[in-house]
Amino acid sequence: MSDEAVMMAGIPSTNLSLFHRVRFRVGDPAVYLELPRDAALRAGVQASAAVVRLFICRDIELDRARRSANADVCAAPGAFEPAGGFAGDRETATAQAAAECLRRAGIRRVRADRTLPLIYAHLLGQAGVAVECDPDLGVAERRRKDAQEIEWLDQAQRLTESIMERACRLIANCAARGDGVLQHEGEPLTSERMFTMIDRWCMDEGAENPGSIVACGPVGGDCHDHGHGELRSGQPIIVDIFPRVKATGYNGDCTRVVVHGAVPPRVSEMHAAVLEAKAAAQAAMRAGVTGDAVHAAATAALDRRGFPFHSGGAPAGAAPEWCGMTHGTGHGLGLSVHEPPLMDRGGPVLLDGDVITVEPGVYSHAIGGVRIEDVAVVRKDGVRMLGGGLSTGLDWRRGG
Repeated sequence: MSDEAVMMAGIPSTNLSLFHRVRFRVGDPAVYLELPRDAALRAGVQASAAVVRLFICRDIELDRARRSANADVCAAPGAFEPAGGFAGDRETATAQAAAECLRRAGIRRVRADRTLPLIYAHLLGQAGVAVECDPDLGVAERRRKDAQEIEWLDQAQRLTESIMERACRLIANCAARGDGVLQHEGEPLTSERMFTMIDRWCMDEGAENPGSIVACGPVGGDCHDHGHGELRSGQPIIVDIFPRVKATGYNGDCTRVVVHGAVPPRVSEMHAAVLEAKAAAQAAMRAGVTGDAVHAAATAALDRRGFPFHSGGAPAGAAPEWCGMTHGTGHGLGLSVHEPPLMDRGGPVLLDGDVITVEPGVYSHAIGGVRIEDVAVVRKDGVRMLGGGLSTGLDWRRGG
């Protein structure tokens, strides 16, 4: 209808749904509108197509936006100044410009995505424009990765795997004190030292690292404890790295486990079960299958090995030796480390082009955790794994 429009707004460098729609990164407030042709003409916007994609951004960004933004028309807020003038802050002024544009266009209703800042809804309401939240707006489009996005994600995963191999080999080839504490360059090797080294390696490769997990022994029994303190020989050490490549904005995500020295038999059992669950999940993944079904395949494989599933942690009253899976099997990956869809209970139907982590794990507060994580592209006939096929073993010694 000619009195309805689609709207997304925010700061593209931080509102990744808006960035994905316009493919233009900027650190100031901006607005994306889809206007019917007759409405666009009423607002003074040049229009030829049936639906006009209008991008409103700061005036100093206009030339760059006209070259690069995924829009038909780019304009500065000043093109839609309200009668009373603009407020003194940029976000409010941008929201005022959007409201004035819609008022001139005769728009009475806007369909907005889940990320719309409240200031926009507030000022649109004052202008007599009703705002309807469409929770699914842009979600499927962002899930279905195109060829360029998949190439960028593959690059990010290969970078992540190279850093993962470096981290695991450093840990595996350290000396150990008599009490089992690992030594690196004459000092105890800790989770904190590993965080610093991983951050530096990511920076050297043109990536930024929001934080890693390096969790040794019982600390790793909590699946999302980032780790702290000294690393020790003979214990499973979970290493989880998820950097963002600065040039593209896309993320990698990889988890491995390294054991310095002899591998305890129970850790070997945990590791074998996790690899079996991961293979079962990957075999079940294809477009049209639900994330729920993939998760069920992974947890069934673990249960057959004696590692039950219990969401959120060990059951109340369980002994420290209890060992099982406590989280979902995977999540979407792209501009954010965690995106839809989830491979968990109630997980939705998978789409052709979904890029998803596959990361079953088992955890014991007495022993620690084992989690192996890779990244897959979902296709109609199965999955294609991204990255370079990094080892999934526990022995990372040179030649191991």
